[in-house]
Amino acid sequence: MSTLRFTCTGSRPEPFAAGPSLQLDLRVDDGTGRRVYAIALRVQIRIDPRGRRYSAEETARLTDLFGEAHRWGETLNPLQLATVPVMVQAFTGSTTVAVNVPLSYDLDVSSGRYFHGLDGGEVPLLLLFSGTLFYAGDTGVQVGLVSWQEEAHHRLPVAVWRSAMDEHFPEQGWIRLRRDTLDALAGYRSVQGGPTWDDAVGRLLKEAE
Repeated sequence: MSTLRFTCTGSRPEPFAAGPSLQLDLRVDDGTGRRVYAIALRVQIRIDPRGRRYSAEETARLTDLFGEAHRWGETLNPLQLATVPVMVQAFTGSTTVAVNVPLSYDLDVSSGRYFHGLDGGEVPLLLLFSGTLFYAGDTGVQVGLVSWQEEAHHRLPVAVWRSAMDEHFPEQGWIRLRRDTLDALAGYRSVQGGPTWDDAVGRLLKEAE
């Protein structure tokens, strides 16, 4: 069993990623004084929706995700955000590594719907760890396992998530449509001569009114 300890010390958007992405700063501490050659780490990141308060507007937006507010005592369960690999380089004592977390704005994905429903504040994250540790022992390189009991917490500002999205999709969101629906919408857009998909949907909404 390893003696590693993990602490998430910060978060920020990753501006150079191909898609929306966060970077979490993960501090790794080893109090044994030994030389750690490497850690092949696997980080599971969950959203803990019970760890914050919600305004009336946020509660209304999240009804389709968690159900009516009077049932939230049963339905406000953790949401999976991502599971990512992290390779920790050699260190002695402590080191800090960046954990790259890809994000989705697909509103059919629970985490995307959750973030989209928030006005501000912070989102409680729970980080769970597993992996393999390579360190200096009395007879050379030793191999151990990262304890599955190790975890870390972080309160991610909603503004950081929104900034990461705005790097790629400023003032935009995504919805998934069936292919036949998309074909029909494309035909409508072609007939109406609208320059963008947004214009086509806007026309349909006005007609519906």
